[in-house]
Amino acid sequence: MPRSTVHDIVHRVTEDVVAILHQVIHLPKTPEEMEVVSRGFAGLARHRAFMKAAGAIDGCHIRIKALSGPDGQCYRNRKLFPSIILQAVCDHQGRFIDTYVGWPGSVHDSRVLRHSPLYRQSAFPPPGHFILADGGYPCLQHPLPLITPYKRVVQGVGAQRFNSHHSRARCIIERAFGMMKTRFRTIFLKALEVHHTFVPHVMMTACTILHNICLSAGDIVVQDDELEDDAPEDEGEAGLEAVSGDLWRDQLSAEVSALEEVPPDHNYC
Repeated sequence: MPRSTVHDIVHRVTEDVVAILHQVIHLPKTPEEMEVVSRGFAGLARHRAFMKAAGAIDGCHIRIKALSGPDGQCYRNRKLFPSIILQAVCDHQGRFIDTYVGWPGSVHDSRVLRHSPLYRQSAFPPPGHFILADGGYPCLQHPLPLITPYKRVVQGVGAQRFNSHHSRARCIIERAFGMMKTRFRTIFLKALEVHHTFVPHVMMTACTILHNICLSAGDIVVQDDELEDDAPEDEGEAGLEAVSGDLWRDQLSAEVSALEEVPPDHNYC
């Protein structure tokens, strides 16, 4: 088959799949759907204090071919290979409910967040709910409610307990990335053989839309440990024009200490 024909087929199929993006990847639309997600995260965390969790967010690096010219260095991430960042939010079952892709690998997760529609539009989550994030993100209350773990666990046993429950719930986004990487190994084991401007379309197609479709069909894969190479980001950028969520996190930590844990065999999902 001629190379040009393969090129046309790949682009045509990709465009057709991306056309159904909003049917497959979307935020919870009703209060009932939001309640299912929140109860699911409480089950993951094994604690009722996380009944208002609405999702888990993280970034993932997609390896690309090295670019020539002055812009090439901008795509080298902290592990020194060229990449493009996929920011995603998933629900309690590992389905992606929001994606944002396209920034060079050298950009910090918090900066990608700051420029994402999720942050700028402030339309999700509903009032009183929050999204779980790792220490690479800032702890925020507005415009996007983000709850991160305590960075200094020496603050006491309460902070350590909070971090433990927080980690149980937030790790679902890492498992979602792990399943996606295992399912589409060719995309993550070597650099994508496409132009870097086409990478966002490939990611939205093969790595997010099809991932959700497979989960909906009951096709669940066991992630490969060898593909889990994403290390936590360092402390987020300063200068975000936002309201800190430290007080909210302290209140949640107090609830963790005050309320009973959910038994391990209890399933909110």
